[in-house]
Parts: sequence; C-alpha cells; structure tokens
Amino acid sequence: MDVSLLLRVVGVGIIVAVAAQILSKSGRDEQATLAVVAGIVVVFILLVREIGDLFAAIRTTFGL
Repeated sequence: MDVSLLLRVVGVGIIVAVAAQILSKSGRDEQATLAVVAGIVVVFILLVREIGDLFAAIRTTFGL
C-alpha cells in the first residue's frame, strides 16, 4: 500500500462530503444519501483491488 491509495480515499471522502452537504442544504436529502452510498462503493472498489493484490502476494510468498 502506498500513499496514493490513502490520498484517493481521502479525496473521494472530501468530494462526497461536500456534495452531500450541498444536496442536503438544498433539500435533496435522497440525492445526498445516494451520493454517500456511491462514495462508499467507490472506496470499496479501490480497497478490493488492493486486497486482491495482498492475497496474490501472500500466495506467492507461501507458494500456495
């Protein structure tokens, strides 16, 4: 894991938080919730890729 993954997650979090606040203040609570859920999905996709790389490294290390 490198710093770029952490920065991507933080960037997505900041963008989603700002978008959710703007949508919530304008009375669009459903869209704010949808934006938050979409942000969570994006972060999970980023993390799943890294977890796959971790398992591949473990397999090669232990020869599985």
